[in-house]
Amino acid sequence: MERPNAWKSYKENDLKALETLCEEYKDFLDKGKTERECVKNTIEMAKAAGYKDLADVIKAGESLKAGDKVYAVCMGKTIALFHIGKKNIEDGMNILGAHVDSPRLDVKQNPLYEDSDFAYLDTHYYGGVKKYQWVAMPLAIHGVVAKKDGQVVNVVIGEDENDPVVSITDLLPHLGAKQMEKKAGSVIEGENLDVLIASKPLEGEEKDAVKATVLKLLKEKYDMEEEDFLSAELEVVPAGKARDTGLDRSMIMSYGQDDRVCAFTSLKALLDVEDIEKTACCILVDKEEIGSVGATGMESKFFENAVAELLDRMGQYSELTLRRVLANSKMLSSDVNAAYDPLFADVYEKKNASFAGRGMVFSKFTGSRGKSGSNDANAEYIAEIRNIMDDEGIHYQLAELGKVDIGGGGTIAYILALYGMDVIDCGVAVLNMHAPWEVTSKADVYETKRGYEVFLKRM
Repeated sequence: MERPNAWKSYKENDLKALETLCEEYKDFLDKGKTERECVKNTIEMAKAAGYKDLADVIKAGESLKAGDKVYAVCMGKTIALFHIGKKNIEDGMNILGAHVDSPRLDVKQNPLYEDSDFAYLDTHYYGGVKKYQWVAMPLAIHGVVAKKDGQVVNVVIGEDENDPVVSITDLLPHLGAKQMEKKAGSVIEGENLDVLIASKPLEGEEKDAVKATVLKLLKEKYDMEEEDFLSAELEVVPAGKARDTGLDRSMIMSYGQDDRVCAFTSLKALLDVEDIEKTACCILVDKEEIGSVGATGMESKFFENAVAELLDRMGQYSELTLRRVLANSKMLSSDVNAAYDPLFADVYEKKNASFAGRGMVFSKFTGSRGKSGSNDANAEYIAEIRNIMDDEGIHYQLAELGKVDIGGGGTIAYILALYGMDVIDCGVAVLNMHAPWEVTSKADVYETKRGYEVFLKRM
């Protein structure tokens, strides 16, 4: 059952809408290279669309009703947005859930050192990365420094064209014979992913003079002492903006498209949808790349608590009502799939692979090998989805992530399914997944946003 290429169906108005959406998406990627930046940008977009902070609603003792729009934030890294529908919320919500964390390098708490007149930051990689992909390329530093007096300083170095960038060095091929004999997983060791940040000694300093230069610069720009690294969250990411890719400009190359491509399309669908019957919700969470753990991961009680507060402001809270709302909800766990790459065809099962340009991807199950860790959606739910997507002319495909004994991966789907709601994984096909620069088809971004909007309106 080969699915048609979406590009072949587009008229001039479709292409115009597609390009408008993808320009907004690229801007979203550029503004949000960390989970904190994504949530901050999401709040700005939500406020512009008429959403209010649920915490402010609670503080003011206000009530909520059909048509109202609110959002709740957890620690600046996770956000849930609600657009209250006309139907009784006890009938359930239509939920889109994606994650806004991406593989990266985290700066350690005691990171700064000098060796042989070079200053470095020691890092610990976050999520599943091929470590060799992160060397010999321009990198930027994003994050926050939380000071003892309560001040939180935002840090972005390497994105402005006038900024310097940083990098991780690699061994030249002339001296790399032994390195090239190693397996790919150990060509670059995790402890050698140290970021080169300076080489100029500070005048008048005898010991660690280059390190002293770094500390002087940090003090001048951020009023930061070395001890402040202890309470900093600094993330090293690829420097540079999202770019059109291909001579035909049909694709987008950017850092962090897993899973910000699904985060953006989910958010945009929610902000654009109007006059809905069932309450619509979008959850953008942290920590998926390391197991959805912690206070800002999907396994936390944040989302459940936010729904409870929403019910309370609607005058409908009880423990039983909360359970009914969650059990009666339907969800698209919005996460990416691996786009079929003919250069690596041996790891895909072509009949059940996702293809760039053929629309949004539904995955009945994820997990690995014998579906371990999978949600495995019900056939009846998939039939409902097929019906509304076909009726609205949405390009979509169903796929697995690689061959049975080779592929697999995890998402947040199984966590929401614990409430008894219908959940299926759904997102965009991605090339170079988890690499510093990932590639998506503009057609898939467009179709996925359209599909999410149909789900919110008609499910």
